Amino acid sequence: MAHTPLELIVLIAGPTASGKSAAALEIAKALDGEIVNADAMQVYRDLRILTARPDAAEEAQAPHHLYGVLDGAERCSAGRWARMAAKAIGEIRGRGRVPIVVGGTGLYFKALTDGLSPMPDVPEEVREQGNRLFDGVGAAAFRKEVLSRDPGMAHLKENDRQRLIRAWEVHEGTGTPLSDWQKQPREAVVSGDFRPAVLQPPREALYANCDRRLDLMLERDALKEVRDLLARKLDPSLPVMKSLGVPEFAAHLAGELPLDEALALAQQNTRRFAKRQMTWFRGQALDWPVFETPEKLVSHFVMK
Repeated sequence: MAHTPLELIVLIAGPTASGKSAAALEIAKALDGEIVNADAMQVYRDLRILTARPDAAEEAQAPHHLYGVLDGAERCSAGRWARMAAKAIGEIRGRGRVPIVVGGTGLYFKALTDGLSPMPDVPEEVREQGNRLFDGVGAAAFRKEVLSRDPGMAHLKENDRQRLIRAWEVHEGTGTPLSDWQKQPREAVVSGDFRPAVLQPPREALYANCDRRLDLMLERDALKEVRDLLARKLDPSLPVMKSLGVPEFAAHLAGELPLDEALALAQQNTRRFAKRQMTWFRGQALDWPVFETPEKLVSHFVMK
């Protein structure tokens, strides 16, 4: 490529099980790059197997950042991730290397490329208060309370717990509705020559990869990982507790589902999640080039 490492930021997005992490590793080796995670579940250290985080052999081939950096008891928003990513990208550039951001969380990429709405931090105790209120009054009453404070959140559904609580806590903690904060000009978190791409295999091939990956995860003892997570007795509303495979295998461990049914359900939900990811990238990343295979994506960056 004709661009210097100090300008270039490679962005590789795609649905789960598409092969994007392996592609990012090949690009990192070719471009003297370092990899930055943009997957909302891979930031947590509790589920290395079930979230398909890179293993030790892969991490030895190129530096990896923002994988397993947060405890499962924490919550990671797009804003928090973007600030961590900007710091990592700055450090990578300082070493004269190419940052390669890879993941499947579209809102993380959007925060990085479009910037963040200016918003003060909300104290953790306010967030906890919102969670307790949601649990106490129920989803319908909580949503009604949110809309009384911030009518601009009317698009949020009752089952969108995380965003409803976010809207409530921002108003509670700042006195200003979240929709008002979001109307303010976004502030850039990082600047550079963004070079994006989406890896999107044919649907049937992707779905087969989703199913095969979960089979392999069970062979690698993903059940123990879930058992250890459940032993921590974390708040069920935490993101890590909703990670793909956790609810299904937790139901098996509780004696509610046979293992084969839990696996089939986890595979089905993973395929549905991959479909939602593909839909998001088609609608939001309109000008990003799309590649059906990891090989074509790698060639796009390495052969220029």
